[in-house]
Amino acid sequence: MTETSPPRPRTQPLRVLAAMSGGVDSAVAAARAAEAGHDVTGVHLALSANPQSFRTGARGCCTIEDSRDARRAADVIGIPFYVWDLAERFREDVVDDFVAEYEAGRTPNPCLRCNEKIKFAALLDKALALGFDAVCTGHYATVVLNDDGTRELHRASDMAKDQSYVLGVLDEKQLAHAMFPLGDTLTTKDEIRAEAERRGLAVAKKPDSHDICFIADGDTQGFLASRLGKAEGDIVDEAGTKVGTHEGAYGFTIGQRKGLRIGHPAADGKPRYVLDISPVNNTVTVGPAEALDVTALTAIKPRWCGTAPEGPGSYTAQLRAHGGETEVTAALADGELTVTFAEPVRGVAPGQAIVLYDGTRVVGSATIATTTRRTTEPTPA
Repeated sequence: MTETSPPRPRTQPLRVLAAMSGGVDSAVAAARAAEAGHDVTGVHLALSANPQSFRTGARGCCTIEDSRDARRAADVIGIPFYVWDLAERFREDVVDDFVAEYEAGRTPNPCLRCNEKIKFAALLDKALALGFDAVCTGHYATVVLNDDGTRELHRASDMAKDQSYVLGVLDEKQLAHAMFPLGDTLTTKDEIRAEAERRGLAVAKKPDSHDICFIADGDTQGFLASRLGKAEGDIVDEAGTKVGTHEGAYGFTIGQRKGLRIGHPAADGKPRYVLDISPVNNTVTVGPAEALDVTALTAIKPRWCGTAPEGPGSYTAQLRAHGGETEVTAALADGELTVTFAEPVRGVAPGQAIVLYDGTRVVGSATIATTTRRTTEPTPA
């Protein structure tokens, strides 16, 4: 794997559309872009068709409160501000996709899908049509401009805040119009908040949003039940013996330990984990932790942050937004990515994204379709 030089700064003023969520990161990013001399316009994306409720603590986003916070930040920065209604597109491409994936027994990542379909597709397309040169967000990642004019996506300078995983779906054309002013900042989040306070931005002390933005109360199972209805089924062990019941297989994820509501302990007294979810017969299979060990996987719908790799290669891979890296060998054939792990990993589920890295450079992303476990056959999506 190769080491890369730090990103080359942009020197030419650009017309920049700053996506302002109402949080501190996007506000500081917009302020930095304006301070750098760019012609910045702020925009808040209205992603809810009925944004009546306010966030509770750090849960939820895209509420009326957030829209007002973004507008106040834009006023302080001194840039024009608009609200764009993308609620219908968000519902179709993110929310409905999220529900359908869980219904099919897979585990989606809605933040990654939002970046792919909303912020760097719908928003970017509209921005370019209106004559903007770039879309600016508060993500912690960096874009490197090479001598030949090509661009690469890299991890943020501060690994503790790196968000390149959820940006791994961006292609080179989208990277050419992406700006991440916070990506090369070697500061703590407290220092970002202090900067916001120095700039007079009222969002300096606003809690970060977390969990899934369109599920403000954090109850994913309840949200899915309201969309899909209750569907009682069996929880079985690896031998097929019934050990409990559930109210919907969609409410489980592979690797889950808590909330199984199994009536009696395993014979060895050890905890049991979700090993498989079968929407066909509405069955959830549980077993020991070691049965979760995955040695290889296949992934579909690859998206490359530049030229697609040729032949097998050695990379590191990230499997969750806040997960660590693991060494892998990966090869692309007929549009399908085959990945082999140097050491077994646990909790890998169909529907998740795998993002490949070469050093700090993001190579690309793909959606996990099947996994091969140490002692089992491949598990289909």
